[in-house]
Amino acid sequence: MPRLTAADELFVHQIPEPLPNVAVRHEHWRDSYYFGIHPRDGIGDAIVLTLAHYPQREMLDSHEFSFIDGQRIFAHFTRPYGDDPHTPVVGPISVEIVEPYRTVRLRADAAAAPVGFDITFTARTQAYGLRRGTMKRGDELIWDQSHFFQSGSYSGSYSHQGVTRRIDNWWGQRDHSWGIRDHARCPMWLWLAIQLPDGMFGVWHWEYANGARVFTDGCYAPADGGPPTPIVDFRHDLHWTGRDGTPADYGRDGTDTHGLAGRVELVLEGGRTVVVDGEGTRCAAYGPFGGGQHQMRVRTDDGRAGTAIYELTGTHHHRYFPIARAEKLPPG
Repeated sequence: MPRLTAADELFVHQIPEPLPNVAVRHEHWRDSYYFGIHPRDGIGDAIVLTLAHYPQREMLDSHEFSFIDGQRIFAHFTRPYGDDPHTPVVGPISVEIVEPYRTVRLRADAAAAPVGFDITFTARTQAYGLRRGTMKRGDELIWDQSHFFQSGSYSGSYSHQGVTRRIDNWWGQRDHSWGIRDHARCPMWLWLAIQLPDGMFGVWHWEYANGARVFTDGCYAPADGGPPTPIVDFRHDLHWTGRDGTPADYGRDGTDTHGLAGRVELVLEGGRTVVVDGEGTRCAAYGPFGGGQHQMRVRTDDGRAGTAIYELTGTHHHRYFPIARAEKLPPG
């Protein structure tokens, strides 16, 4: 007989099998939460948290990326499904959806994680659902996901090496994605979470190694809770920077790079273009996957100032990752 779980009591099924079975049994199928937490007024301490489950592997994991006093701190936790594949708790990390699309509580036990915290996300914009995105190498699926993101305010506290600090109304983003993503074989993606006093810009953009576009989606979501405006076009002119802030070559492994700077252009439905200049420091490094996440100061061409997370990652791109670090990359 098939194995049932508590979630099978609920109206959540998408295929005629018990959860957590999915339509495509794939090593890289995952259902994943992401949270990015950073100050409103510039570059400082930051916390990035993920928590995901993998049906084929029958396990959950969580990545804790922290940037404290200018130092990057990383931890990775896993647990097998056992009798509970759905509860979002992995070792010392837990995610609690208190009120859907409104309030989420994040906790990490300081006795078992390098950075402990008890932080609450409160939405300041509507959630925005991106259309499904797909990328293949021939007939092989490399990326096939649905995704939403949402801006919010974070409050609570975090602790490291016995020192506890407050988080009072910091800005940040959360997202939830589900589907297939083989990170090690993705040429390039750029994910922006730009926080401004009046709202947020969110962008999800993919390219092949030669710069050909695979996918772009995103929005501007106002902080008054009004309806998001879709982004219909996107252009980027970014460059890696070294520790002195000057342009740096990524080379093969990004050894000489420390941050990111440059300009992006966001074209909104209706034709309005917003230009955003930014610069910042890598707060989460992805090692062999390339690049990482960067805490940015940003300013728009109409005078708004804010902070952001820019994620730039991949294994081969003519501009950002000029030396390939993987084989059999799409499109094939």
